[in-house]
Amino acid sequence: MKETRCFDVVVMGSGLGGLVTGLLLAKAGKKVCILEKNNQYGGNLQTFVRDREIFDSGVHYIGSLGKDENLGKYWQHLGVLDSVHFQRMDMDHFDIVRFQDDPIAYPHAQGTANFIQQLSAIFPDERAALEQYIAQIAYYCEQFPLYQLKAEAGYNAEIMERSSWDVISSLTANKKLQAVLLGNGFLYGLHRDAPFYMHALIINSYMQSAWRCTKGGSQITKAFTRQLRQHGAKLYSHQHVTQLNFDGNRIASCETATHRYKADQFISNLSLSALFKLFNEEQRNKPYVKRVQGLKEGPSVFSTHLVLNPNAIPYFNHNIYHFESEEDVFSYIGNWRGFRPKSLLITCNPSEDKQAYTTNISMLTYMDPVQVIQWKDTFNTVNYPGNRDEHYQQFKEHIAHEMISIAAAYLPNLKNHIKSIHTSSPLSYRDYIGNKDGSMYGIEKLASNPMASMISPKTKVQNLVLTGQDIRLHGLLGVTITGFLAAAEALQDPLFLTNAFKEMNDD
Repeated sequence: MKETRCFDVVVMGSGLGGLVTGLLLAKAGKKVCILEKNNQYGGNLQTFVRDREIFDSGVHYIGSLGKDENLGKYWQHLGVLDSVHFQRMDMDHFDIVRFQDDPIAYPHAQGTANFIQQLSAIFPDERAALEQYIAQIAYYCEQFPLYQLKAEAGYNAEIMERSSWDVISSLTANKKLQAVLLGNGFLYGLHRDAPFYMHALIINSYMQSAWRCTKGGSQITKAFTRQLRQHGAKLYSHQHVTQLNFDGNRIASCETATHRYKADQFISNLSLSALFKLFNEEQRNKPYVKRVQGLKEGPSVFSTHLVLNPNAIPYFNHNIYHFESEEDVFSYIGNWRGFRPKSLLITCNPSEDKQAYTTNISMLTYMDPVQVIQWKDTFNTVNYPGNRDEHYQQFKEHIAHEMISIAAAYLPNLKNHIKSIHTSSPLSYRDYIGNKDGSMYGIEKLASNPMASMISPKTKVQNLVLTGQDIRLHGLLGVTITGFLAAAEALQDPLFLTNAFKEMNDD
């Protein structure tokens, strides 16, 4: 017989949304537990070690962490900001956009005036367009109260219906500048129907300030778990939720292989596709479930991680976004030419302050799960190891070779200083993170139908609240905001956000 554990709140999944919501409820005096199927907590904040080098699985840089900026204020309120060691990226080019056969490195700079100045030096005839772009960014950000730490309800529906492509093309006809301004769309899975509000909220945070997490993003998870335990929460790893037990329109308990968990309130940080598989037939047949199940998840990724010889490749305090051509910027679809990707993010992870050389490089590109469909029935994690065949290994090796050849054009002598190579496909992200096809971005947002993917934390199940990147916004800032919304819904306290923002703004 399974042991039963009883709590006020059970949080299923320990991604950032689950950690934020769980911590807020624990701070409010609730008896909270968090269940995680893997060994590590944190979802996309997880890190892994190869040849003594720390690599991030999903979080490679973070925006607006200054103590007077929005994410900084959110995390300061949660008690985690001062526990993590961050390193600020290059002020004049935290991101560089590159195109094949084009010698110019196009910068994205921190600070709006600096952003305009750096790109105006390359596009002198486009200064007015750049100023209008910054004005549009500011206008869109003002339309989202929680982004501004204001406890106001509602959204301006009209601005949600404009795509990034519509807005950028209305500002300038210069194809190269259009591509440069959207060049870091990998942050949110850019496509032709991606809404501009998503671009604005994310890019604005990096223009405020851009940071790398020294020694990996798992520091963030550790800071959250410390705070959770200090407020009495229990955290259980290796607890994969396999069953929900309903009592009418309420969840009475959830079960793992070894335990049953009873609670008054359940918070789901699972992907919605994974959550709905746990519903009973009555709940699965409800219209809202069928509607959400019809929504598309965003793309997955393929990543190649390199361990380098010491004192060989200079550390670069920026990211490189590579594209074969301008057209390859505007959508993740059609990203491959054989084994060679048409776009690539190249980054590295600092192990100490002011280091002269990097000892690691990570490269990421979009990948459609269809490209690994022949291995879809395999499963492989540290806890549940499984073997994928030799063809899968050869497939990954071919891609890694092509990605390295692209990076070598920007990092001279790279090929001569690689100590080891490690790769991950959509199957890796699926198995560890739990999304249906290994999506890095959750449910895809569409300008043509914006409200369909603006999913509320509140559900039709009486005591179930949703959190995480499938809900409202994704990215570290978006998921943090969603975590606050979920906590407010769980507590049913109309003054929760007002009081939280008053405390943040008073500080």
